[in-house]
Amino acid sequence: MTALPSLYNLPRMPSQSAPPPSSPSPGTGVVIERIPDVLTFTLDNPSHGNEVTGAMFDAMLAELRSEAANPLARVLRIRARGKAFCAGRERAGRDAESIRKEVARLIEFKRALRTSPLISVAEVQGDALGFGFGLAIVCDFVLVAENALLAFTEMRSGLAPAAIMAYLGEYIPPRFAFLLLLFGDPISPIRALQIGLISQICAPEQLVGEANALVARILRLDPAAARRCKEFFLSAQQHSFDENCQRAIEALTEGSLALLNKQE
Repeated sequence: MTALPSLYNLPRMPSQSAPPPSSPSPGTGVVIERIPDVLTFTLDNPSHGNEVTGAMFDAMLAELRSEAANPLARVLRIRARGKAFCAGRERAGRDAESIRKEVARLIEFKRALRTSPLISVAEVQGDALGFGFGLAIVCDFVLVAENALLAFTEMRSGLAPAAIMAYLGEYIPPRFAFLLLLFGDPISPIRALQIGLISQICAPEQLVGEANALVARILRLDPAAARRCKEFFLSAQQHSFDENCQRAIEALTEGSLALLNKQE
């Protein structure tokens, strides 16, 4: 098979499978690891398609909140063990109060992930369905194995996917978005790339190597400049052109001063 083109023209870090846990947390369903500058979440609930449970949400959200308050890492990698990347989320609530708390935690997790100062990389080695597809999309970079299926499946069980509708329109035009959400038909990585939902398609055996190359490229950037770039990029999507022009003056002044101070 002909190798798929890489977006990241750099020497690759050695390819490896998902790393073993440095300090496993039995029963949580997610392995959280830190190496210098990189925080990794590995979904580890393969018997349930890596469905994200309440305990998994709590563990990952705690790390994201910690990074927001006191950034230590620069990159967040989200990966999974098993055949599926993520088949959705647990729905344990059985009354209005418990369901509201469950949904509020889901929304807070996605907000914290999207606005995190870390640059996030999703490594989608298998099917990403429902919440799992939304989880990948909200990351800054989405690398997907060419054999994965991608779908928003909530409507098939009679639930309008409001969580993903809150932000999907910022990634793709409404004509594409509504069709995907209403019918829940799976799409191929090729189609997802065409409409702008993912960053790159990889041969399965090249996925980790491509992700390693991307992480290496990010880590070559100036840390403070990379954080400012992501912060302004996200903020600009919420403001008008005129507001962004005014904000750009302050951002460029601040960034230029930081660069001058670094050169002295």
